[in-house]
Amino acid sequence: MTHPAAATPPAGPPPAIVANQHIYTDYFDEQFVETLDRNIMQLLDRVWFRSELVGFDDYPQRNRPDRPLLFASNHSGMAFPWDAMVALAHLWRYLPDLRDLPRPLSAPMLSQSILMNPFLVKNFWKRAGCVDATTLNFETMMYYNDHNLMLYPEGVPGIGKGFNNKYRLQRLATSIVRLGIEHRTDIIPFYTINGEYLNPHTYSWEWVNRLSKKIGIPFIPVGPILLLVLLQPWFFYMAFPAKLTFVLGSRVKPYEMTDKNSADLTRDDYRALSEQLRARMQTELDAAVAKYGQQPYRWGELWQRIKTNWRYFPFFLPWAWPALYQEFERQYIKAGRRDFDLDLRTPGAYWRMLWRNPFTLSFFIPLLGWIPIAIRGYKNHKIK
Repeated sequence: MTHPAAATPPAGPPPAIVANQHIYTDYFDEQFVETLDRNIMQLLDRVWFRSELVGFDDYPQRNRPDRPLLFASNHSGMAFPWDAMVALAHLWRYLPDLRDLPRPLSAPMLSQSILMNPFLVKNFWKRAGCVDATTLNFETMMYYNDHNLMLYPEGVPGIGKGFNNKYRLQRLATSIVRLGIEHRTDIIPFYTINGEYLNPHTYSWEWVNRLSKKIGIPFIPVGPILLLVLLQPWFFYMAFPAKLTFVLGSRVKPYEMTDKNSADLTRDDYRALSEQLRARMQTELDAAVAKYGQQPYRWGELWQRIKTNWRYFPFFLPWAWPALYQEFERQYIKAGRRDFDLDLRTPGAYWRMLWRNPFTLSFFIPLLGWIPIAIRGYKNHKIK
């Protein structure tokens, strides 16, 4: 007898989803990702973040060939989303078949204003493959077969949790369980370890975050770094040199978590199933932290990487990243160049970048530097 939850869903997407499938290709530019990784992310990862993949040798394959797997991870609280950038860049280099690469659904607030793009690189998130995490977009992406999907089901509360809540999973969105059941595709958890130390000892105040969301910023980190953000605007995108470790968790089959057919599940049912998933992920996350999260910075290893890559000074240091990203945008987006390698090794390379991109100086002007950054960051955008 067939289990009621085991009925295979219809293969064809509804008309609304067919009409929305333009989101697959509206912005996504694989050459942008490759060029960005080769010129910037490889260096930052090799020296500053030193990321490692744990358990990914036996890479998960789809249980349904016509549906993407749903990768899900915890967010790094109170930090710019370098954790997701580094994870995806590492997987981009690691995977021989890019069909296995997870393509992210991201909080719409990240693409709502240019300010939330790294160092104001226009359409950065969408060019890199992100799709706004709306209900319609999520349902549409379930019919996307070129890549798997990646979600941070904690949502904005995940990145806005204070350091006192580090590694404590917030309530997960029920949509990941619902669509996993409806499409009978598996959830693949993986855990970001040491990401909480990208911006440590900063805390979240709900009334402050409510105000910041009105101008398109998901949270304001309240702590020592807040003064530095005012005095040196580049600190807004700052990341401390935490050694990012990504640990693959156990596959979850959400359609086996219930005896009910998906059509009979209520909102309360999905909340209960989502809480089961959260509890399971929390247990695995705690174990991963105990094993890989006791030395978040590994200062000795960092120093060795700096010495080994000294010829790339200063570009692996965060204060040089504004020039690096601004030069990348100048060449790739404004000049339309494609097959290029940024000059990172010849004497004076950093100063030439500043000369070609004078706007970069705004990131170093105390207080007043925020005026041109805000003008460019909110240009042609309506903040809701």
